[in-house]
Amino acid sequence: MHGLFRWSSKWWPGTIPLAVLWALAAWNSTLPLEADLAARANAALRDTVLDKARMAVAGRDVTFAADAFSEDGRRSAVASVEAVPGVRLVDDQTRLVPEAKPFAWSAERDVARVTLGGSSPLPAIKNRLLEAARAGLGGTEVVDLMNLSRGAPPRFDNAALLLLDQIAKLKDGKVTLSDTKVSLSGMARDLGGREAIAAALKNLPEGFSVAANEVKAPPYVFQAYKDPVAVTVTLTGYVPDNNVHAAIATAAGRKFLREKVVDNLKASVGAPAGFANAVVPALGALARLSTGTLVVSDREVKLSGDALYEAAAVQIRAGLGKDFPQGWQFKPEVSVRPAAAPVDATVCQQLLADLLAKTKIRFESGRATIDPDSVALLDRLVETAMRCPTVNIEIAGHTDADGEVAFNQDLSEKRAQAVTDYLVKAGLSASRFTPVGYGSTQPLAGNDTEEGKAQNRRIDFVVRKGE
Repeated sequence: MHGLFRWSSKWWPGTIPLAVLWALAAWNSTLPLEADLAARANAALRDTVLDKARMAVAGRDVTFAADAFSEDGRRSAVASVEAVPGVRLVDDQTRLVPEAKPFAWSAERDVARVTLGGSSPLPAIKNRLLEAARAGLGGTEVVDLMNLSRGAPPRFDNAALLLLDQIAKLKDGKVTLSDTKVSLSGMARDLGGREAIAAALKNLPEGFSVAANEVKAPPYVFQAYKDPVAVTVTLTGYVPDNNVHAAIATAAGRKFLREKVVDNLKASVGAPAGFANAVVPALGALARLSTGTLVVSDREVKLSGDALYEAAAVQIRAGLGKDFPQGWQFKPEVSVRPAAAPVDATVCQQLLADLLAKTKIRFESGRATIDPDSVALLDRLVETAMRCPTVNIEIAGHTDADGEVAFNQDLSEKRAQAVTDYLVKAGLSASRFTPVGYGSTQPLAGNDTEEGKAQNRRIDFVVRKGE
């Protein structure tokens, strides 16, 4: 017995290396088997829609965790792992993605970025929305704050994609989808943007509706700048349509007698009611200024610049807003240009003749009522007469030869008197002016053509030295 103990004490220590070798062999063979099992389990889930899927294999046992988007999908995923050959036991740690009630999604735009928030029903739809936002927003930064949630209404992705198209039309604002109710707010990027958004919302998928649309249009702006150096008046901004465009351009051509009209107007929807009825008289007021700017923003008219004399400034400040449609506002900032240096009688006559050579004082047909488009010319005649206070001026009225001689004589006298009244109302002394009517007795051209008749219908200023 003692001999046996002595013999066994010699071979027993040799079993330790054998045990280590066996353990190493087992470990080296288990790792490839676990990796293979994990690969086959993951492959079984290739066509399954899951989020945050995680797989851990210990021998032939699998711990499986994931977020599923439906109970059927969750069960199907667990069953797919259990069916993998070689799997003995599945530790099921799967759960359902939280349900959102209501299911809300939003896209918000500011100056720098667009932020997508709320819930998306599937990873693929979330990625699709991100790609659509980046593609449709011209390089604008897109921030993803969307969570994955259950509970989306049918055709959610179609509705969200349509709303992303509307975000591109906003300068700033937000679109929100709450279940099937759509809400929008903010400022449209361009004129017509609000109308384009409203039209697009008519194409929402079946079952979706607009709960609120508070998108505002940008200000509808029309501008005119009178430059005395370049002798131009430049029109910029918007008009409602081609007909109004033509009417305004024609009115500018009549009112700005010396200046070249530079027309940079564009047609766009969104004009306030009464647009043309406010712009045309405002252009007439601008024409009376030596230099000035007219800005029409929605229903507000701002006119700034220098009138040629004090009475004109008073008239413009007090009178223009009376011609506007109801609901329009007028904000005049009209000052008076410093008086020009006095001139003698000869220069005075030349200045007056030059003004009347470029255009004529116009009247209503067959009447002595001065055409409003001639007011800017009359203001320049007033300013010139103020520069030569020591001279008297004859206001001579002339007509063409059409009609009876007595009627023409009377009409020429009344027209001369109407011009004289305008000069006196402007602050000049009535004693300096003598209105005279010559009828058709002093024609400048033949009365056998319309062109000749137009030349003969005129008012002349004849300077006479004061006594």
